[in-house]
Amino acid sequence: MEQAKNIKLVILDVDGVMTDGRIVINDEGIESRNFDIKDGMGVVVLQLCGIDVAIITSKKSGAVRHRAEELKIKRFFEGIKKKTEPYAQMLEEMNISDAEVCYVGDDLVDLSMMKRVGLPVAVGDAVADVKEAAAYVTTARGGHGAVREVAELILKAQGKWDAVLAKIH
Repeated sequence: MEQAKNIKLVILDVDGVMTDGRIVINDEGIESRNFDIKDGMGVVVLQLCGIDVAIITSKKSGAVRHRAEELKIKRFFEGIKKKTEPYAQMLEEMNISDAEVCYVGDDLVDLSMMKRVGLPVAVGDAVADVKEAAAYVTTARGGHGAVREVAELILKAQGKWDAVLAKIH
């Protein structure tokens, strides 16, 4: 895929992308989410290959913050209502253009970002409008390997996948 060849930054939504979209709230009001280990490896290999990964999410969650720290994601924005604001900040800081960014989303709040970036991606179970705005729709559902699929797509397009395999073995 041509758009994937120049990607330098992958921005992820959380609920419905890094998770299956479900939020479990216990009797004490404590939220929890499930993250896919393969998605985590996708984030790690992108970073190993020099591609930055960022999270922009509208919610605030200790679980998400902890996962971002665990994956060493330095560009983490939570409680964001207008996702294009931290996006503009990252473009300036990294000195990159829209064409060098991939955004992975699943729902209507992601459309403003998807319309700007060079590689808009929808997870397999995204809503119809998001799928229509996407240049690529994953076969995997959100929270079930979609991020890993995007990582492989980008790294294979950039000719870096064999290096990943060599580093892992």
